[in-house]
Amino acid sequence: MTVGIQAFGGYIPQLRLERAAIANAHAWFNPGLKGLGKGERAMANWDEDAVTMAVAAARDCLSAVGDVDLGGVYLASTSMPFQDRQNAGIIAQALLFGEDLLTLDIAGSQRAGTSALVAACKSANGGGKPILVTAAEKRRARAASTLEMTTGDAGAAVLVGEGEGVAKLLGSHTKAVDFVDHYRGQDETYDYNWEERWIRDEGYMKLVPAACEAALAQAGISAGDISAFCFPAAMRRVAGSLAKKLGIAEEAVRDNLQANCGEAGAAHGLVMLVHALEHAKSGDKILVTGFGQGCDALVFEATDAINDVRPEMGISGYLSLGRREPNYSRYLAHNEMVEMERGIRAEMDKQTGLTTLYRNKDMIMSALGGKCSQCGTVQFPKTNICVNPNCGAVDTQEDQPFVGAAAKLNSYTADRLTYSPDPPAYFGMVQFDEGGRSMTDITDVDPEVGLSVGMPMKLTFRVKDYDTKRGFRRYYWKAAPLLHEHGAAEKGE
Repeated sequence: MTVGIQAFGGYIPQLRLERAAIANAHAWFNPGLKGLGKGERAMANWDEDAVTMAVAAARDCLSAVGDVDLGGVYLASTSMPFQDRQNAGIIAQALLFGEDLLTLDIAGSQRAGTSALVAACKSANGGGKPILVTAAEKRRARAASTLEMTTGDAGAAVLVGEGEGVAKLLGSHTKAVDFVDHYRGQDETYDYNWEERWIRDEGYMKLVPAACEAALAQAGISAGDISAFCFPAAMRRVAGSLAKKLGIAEEAVRDNLQANCGEAGAAHGLVMLVHALEHAKSGDKILVTGFGQGCDALVFEATDAINDVRPEMGISGYLSLGRREPNYSRYLAHNEMVEMERGIRAEMDKQTGLTTLYRNKDMIMSALGGKCSQCGTVQFPKTNICVNPNCGAVDTQEDQPFVGAAAKLNSYTADRLTYSPDPPAYFGMVQFDEGGRSMTDITDVDPEVGLSVGMPMKLTFRVKDYDTKRGFRRYYWKAAPLLHEHGAAEKGE
């Protein structure tokens, strides 16, 4: 049975932290960091994490195919917000995928993303429903470390199912070897990394070729047939050396996005795969790898459908929306790497009533409103009584999803008295074009552009607030300015 990628998408946060800002902050202690101080790394906002970025990537992926009857949702990450709450289940609830599907978290290795893809392909090969594979990372790296300079925050998603799709699977192979290039122990915040030359010579140069050669043999093609080689590592020139050793053409080595994104951990293999698919043409053969305690290697061939199924944004689209962030202190604060005096207003207890959250999960987690079956009035939130004063019908509300609905900003406030991890706190009234309005938080506001009444808006899944006493975070759909291809917010007419 043939299986393949049916759709693909990605997400990269808007903020781009300049590496020069990091290097300048630590050059007094480690002058060698200046050599890595070029370009920028993607930086998640304070209200973003692996789950929210996976939701954004999933929406981008499904934008090309619409509603899909899924068999499962996988999330691959080493920076999941919950250790004992299924993170993939949050994604399924946020996007209203229903309850009759498998949700699965895959972690514990930097090749978790490609391992999730391998598992999904094997599941789809059994004739089951399509699997949505998501991967995202918001890793924390010790200050003044090389990892802090080379990593970045990002997510990707691919829909895997029966049939060739946009890229059919030709072959795959996994080498499982307990080669410890780095590790993060239980309850540890940061990774412990071993010496780079050892990782390169004994890890990359020996384990990766073995997995790739086996995958190519299963695919029945030679290394010279590969059009795109995706090797997700920040270490310079390693991908080129691997390609040379395997016999892959030098021009087939894909950009690892180090200049403008950074290496997104377990998600980076899928990030590079999505980026390669955006530029692929029919017949191109793509070799994607994942390295971590062994190596995954998968070979795909783009089909004629590659030109017809395209994400709304993709990795390329989000790369173009980058917003310069020169403030290294903001990065430290957003990643809780510095203890700040946040003021008395930050001391409010943020405990979430789990009973209330469950009973209102469709409204809170899925932005599900209502539409009156008698008069057609759309409203948010959904209630027992129609809000239309000329109707007032009881128990006539049908489900009305608001995620993806076009909207404009009706009014807004920037409040510096209300506590926000990134002041000022923006909130306002959003009017949806099809009807209904919502008072909500506003995120991703560009201070150079600001907000204006009538500005096009969209809903985006974010962290509402953190309960630091109990380790819980509450999610909600916030409003964000709609961005165009040049990376600036669109002004209202």
